[in-house]
Amino acid sequence: MSEHCVIFITAGSKEEADKISRGLVESKLAFCVSTLPKVQSTYYWEDKIHVDKEFLLIVKTRQDQYEALETWVKNNHSYEVPEIIALPIEQGLPAYLKGIDDWVAKD
Repeated sequence: MSEHCVIFITAGSKEEADKISRGLVESKLAFCVSTLPKVQSTYYWEDKIHVDKEFLLIVKTRQDQYEALETWVKNNHSYEVPEIIALPIEQGLPAYLKGIDDWVAKD
């Protein structure tokens, strides 16, 4: 199993995206958060299809911090059920992965 992962989180506003990004990095739950503005999300929720403009956060972190990160996001996100999806990083530039390890708290 990979020690590192990328997590996708969506936010409904730039202010919320900035708050989540900064909060995750400041709390050492993430090494880096990249924000893609103005993505269009089409999804099924509460018995209907929605199409919304959102901000996509791409979070780089350690697998062992997923639960703490998930809890932090749920406590600080405006959505009732925020998108929080983790994918393992199977390979990466060793110096970049070391940067994740050097910044993100380890369990």
